Amino acid sequence: MRLRLPEERPTEPPTGYKIAHPVLSHDGTRAGFTGVSLGGALPYGVLADASCVYGLRHKAPHRRCDCGFHCVHDRTTAEALLCTAEHRAAALLEVSVLGRYLRFELGFRYARQRVRTATVGPCACGTAASALADAGWGRPGWRALAPSCAGCLRGRTSVSLASFARLAGEGLRVVAGRGSEPAADAEAATTTGLGVFELTAEAALLQARLDWFQTQLARLGERGPEAGSQG
Repeated sequence: MRLRLPEERPTEPPTGYKIAHPVLSHDGTRAGFTGVSLGGALPYGVLADASCVYGLRHKAPHRRCDCGFHCVHDRTTAEALLCTAEHRAAALLEVSVLGRYLRFELGFRYARQRVRTATVGPCACGTAASALADAGWGRPGWRALAPSCAGCLRGRTSVSLASFARLAGEGLRVVAGRGSEPAADAEAATTTGLGVFELTAEAALLQARLDWFQTQLARLGERGPEAGSQG
């Protein structure tokens, strides 16, 4: 006799919370996320289906496997995961749990999800983030991104928060968490259109890149015209 678990038929998809690293495709045309644990090698989009990370052909989530997307019920529990050193640059995701799922004491393991909101933390300098910049690591075909202010970009590949949301699509909202500067206006970042915050962020990114190029030109000028002819 096999014990059958109770079945749930919710009228609306359950909400869950998790953390993940934002990623940008190598050609800069797509955006998504990569997990921080078992499925971290497989970047996923805003709307995605889970598959078995072990390559088995059963549907996720399987009761005798630990495959499938994972999330927790409580936002505070997910935020606590951001305290560890390796997860400081990750984003907090609010997701809709879709398809088949298994409920546990702390959360869900499930077959399909939609990321509704991604909240990014402050820049490493403590300032509220205005962009997501190359974090210095990635997966094949994908660059991992970390929160950054305009002053810390230093010529790295980057996208504004609103631009990341637009590339990711599917109605994703990307907002900036608290930093040393007020981040209330970040709530106004939308997935479509160019609002005041997006234009301000894009202008900051352009100014940062201009400052970097001016620094490089100044260094070349200090070397003198003969430095370029050596070798």
